[in-house]
Amino acid sequence: MPPKWLRVERIVRLASAAAFAFAGHAFADSPKVDTNLFSPVSTPASQLLQLGVFVFTITATIFVVVGGLLAYAVIRFREKSGDEYSEPPQVYGSNQVELAWTVIPVLIVVVLFLTSARVIFAVQDAPQPEGALDVTVVGHQFWWEFRYPKQGIDAVNEIHVPLSSAEHPTPTYLKLLSADVDHSFWVPRLAGKTDLIPNHPNDLWIDPLQAGLYLGQCAQFCGAQHANMLLRVYVDTPEQFAVWAANQAKPAVQDPSVAAGRHVFETQACMNCHTVRGTVATGRFGPDLTHLMSRDTLASGMIPNTPNNLRLWIKSPDSFKPGALMPAMQLTDEQIDQVTSYLETLK
Repeated sequence: MPPKWLRVERIVRLASAAAFAFAGHAFADSPKVDTNLFSPVSTPASQLLQLGVFVFTITATIFVVVGGLLAYAVIRFREKSGDEYSEPPQVYGSNQVELAWTVIPVLIVVVLFLTSARVIFAVQDAPQPEGALDVTVVGHQFWWEFRYPKQGIDAVNEIHVPLSSAEHPTPTYLKLLSADVDHSFWVPRLAGKTDLIPNHPNDLWIDPLQAGLYLGQCAQFCGAQHANMLLRVYVDTPEQFAVWAANQAKPAVQDPSVAAGRHVFETQACMNCHTVRGTVATGRFGPDLTHLMSRDTLASGMIPNTPNNLRLWIKSPDSFKPGALMPAMQLTDEQIDQVTSYLETLK
């Protein structure tokens, strides 16, 4: 039998491999997305990176100087054959040395403090231009709600924002709220982490300079499924964003061919938690489903939004996301098929 430490190492490797395999399966239909915080595409993220590089340069320089002096002292004054084991000459104080090791650290701390304060104020106190987009972000266990007050849109888990440029700045200002516990909004390439705290609104802004998909997630432990509270930010061209916003502002599609599924949805507990605009379903506890099939993923980015995954999610949410607050409704297979068909029309 292999030693205990080797068995533990194997278990860790297998668990890691399984996690990566699941992640690869979950996003098999998604493009490869870079979450490298060292390649920012938004002004706040760029300023934070510049500050980080500056601080790292100073601290690395201190490390090299101190480490170099220590190595020199260890090598230069190491014990040699023939040395007498006597106490070396003692030096009692040096005003120049004491002044240097007091003033230099103070100056370094002051420089770091002023540089950090400048970046913090530049990011937090940036003026909001007239053309900015306002979005209210609400963190739930364990999903994201995005409200666009001016457009009358309520999106879920996937936020769409317009592309910004130097010629036509279009930043997005996010008001961060929590419906239950502490959460944290973090998309590495767009901005730094900002917490969502109950009864304490926070603010964040981004001005993406490249169109595309940017991934993030909740960065504050918020419960059993904290690690699966994922974020997807779609940066659209102005034309793409206008088309998306116009579609999201419409009421739900009314398709007579799925009337049976709609009847099941509206007569079961589904309508108590979910909203489908244009129907009697006005629940606010769960995600808005008015345009469910316009989203690429389900379960806060965990699985692709396909009819089969949707059916399995309705049947047993806990099999995908243990600890999720959505209960299994104990519907018959026929009722699940009908509800799935109905939800598939909500585009």
